[in-house]
Amino acid sequence: MSNAIGDSLVCMVIVQNLIRNGIDVTVFGAPAHALRAWFPDARILPLPHVSKIKETFAQFEAVFQMQPEQPLPTLTDMHDRVITLHDVEYGNRQGSMAERFMHYCRDELGISGATSHNGMTALKGLVHRRHANRVIIHPEASTGDKRWLPARFMKVASQLKARGLEVVFILAPHERERWRDLRQQGIAAPRIHDLSELAGYVYESGWFIGNDSGIGHLASNLGIPSVSVFRRRNVSEKWRPAWGNVEVVLPWQWVPSAFLKNKWWRHTLTCARVLAGFDRIVRRQTLGVHRVEEVERHESRASVAQLEVETLR
Repeated sequence: MSNAIGDSLVCMVIVQNLIRNGIDVTVFGAPAHALRAWFPDARILPLPHVSKIKETFAQFEAVFQMQPEQPLPTLTDMHDRVITLHDVEYGNRQGSMAERFMHYCRDELGISGATSHNGMTALKGLVHRRHANRVIIHPEASTGDKRWLPARFMKVASQLKARGLEVVFILAPHERERWRDLRQQGIAAPRIHDLSELAGYVYESGWFIGNDSGIGHLASNLGIPSVSVFRRRNVSEKWRPAWGNVEVVLPWQWVPSAFLKNKWWRHTLTCARVLAGFDRIVRRQTLGVHRVEEVERHESRASVAQLEVETLR
């Protein structure tokens, strides 16, 4: 699998398609193992110790890995048939990574009816979007070049709070030092102990705003309406979260070169653009709910009418 949350979630697209077609699959990986209860159809184990790699994987006909160098950099020396997915990511393909993996299942693995569904299923007892007024902001990312300006995240949070929304920041323990002023701004940053607990917290929240990160993929995968901040259009086309109601927000595109775009993207991506993206997901969500309610009302009226006809008979 992968050491990254987002990579792991999109890799589960391949896993789910293989399982649906009767293939016996075992998944190894830290993020996947942390979320194993959320994938009831899959057998997910922690990565083996380096001394046990060859012995562990000898029983498998083939081994898939997201990248040649991770999570197991010596895997190709330990197994005769290692399939890395590097070319799926960087080859001449279209769509998001989840869509690319779906097409890979169809075109390379010969799976008819392949889908981008990865099998993630909510745990019992959780209520989807229970806290519909709660907006999660995830202002961090795996690398500094993906992080929007902290002051602008704070401004977005302030404006959302002014609208009457509850705003919380999600931070890993090692990220909290960069956000020591949150409490002074009246913004909560709950301490969450593991990835499964985080998934439950996200699942019961109403909205999500964040950088290009694994948590953004998680929110999308859990059906939480999301705003995803990206620095470049070509990056967003490949790595945008693939599921549900997602709005990708980009910097202004008038900056003339790739070098300058990378250098100044944090400044040319304004709070107004992010808030406009948030308004768009709210409108889509509201419209979608209204459509569902209208369908339910129509079905209810049809059922009543059918019952009346049957009663007259």
